[in-house]
Amino acid sequence: MKRRTTVISAIAAVALIGGGTATAVALSDDSGRDTAASRSSVAVRDDGAGDARENAAEARSARITAGEAIAAALKHTPGVAAEADLDSDDGRLVWDVDVLGSARHHVEIDPGTGEVLGSHVEKKEDDDDPARAAAALKKAPTSASDAARAGAAKGTVTSVEADDDGPVTFWEVETASADGTEHEWHVDLRSGAVTADHRGGDDDHGDDD
Repeated sequence: MKRRTTVISAIAAVALIGGGTATAVALSDDSGRDTAASRSSVAVRDDGAGDARENAAEARSARITAGEAIAAALKHTPGVAAEADLDSDDGRLVWDVDVLGSARHHVEIDPGTGEVLGSHVEKKEDDDDPARAAAALKKAPTSASDAARAGAAKGTVTSVEADDDGPVTFWEVETASADGTEHEWHVDLRSGAVTADHRGGDDDHGDDD
């Protein structure tokens, strides 16, 4: 699965949506991100198959859902989950969960057992304020776990993260269908409503309902 890394840097705005208040935060790209050394129980093989076939195989191999991975990460490292991604690390699958508190923590979860494989604290960048970002996301009515559960109705969730294009008003959720086709969804930060992400223009994301 494609891994997009972001750093939540600050509260950007409070937007009025449909007469209600939506929490919004700003994101900036994170370069030079390292990974924890770990060994997952779930091995994946790159046999030259197409992306869809590989996506389907990875999704089937992960017995631990995105929501369960987030819960395991938060039990290990208290804070606010900002991102979860199912990723292949040297031929083995891991759930990589970002937890915000006084610092940004990366917690790796075994997608086969739910066990914590390792964790580390990311070096703070000048424009990064994890504590402030955590406070903003904590106030949001829809958490990363909520977004993962909402996305699960559309397929196997492989990624959950806060949108990184300006003020954040929704979670970006990626799912894989049984045939490996990937779909991208928006889960509203305030209402939890799920809609298809049509920004790419080239992908068939299916119905909005």
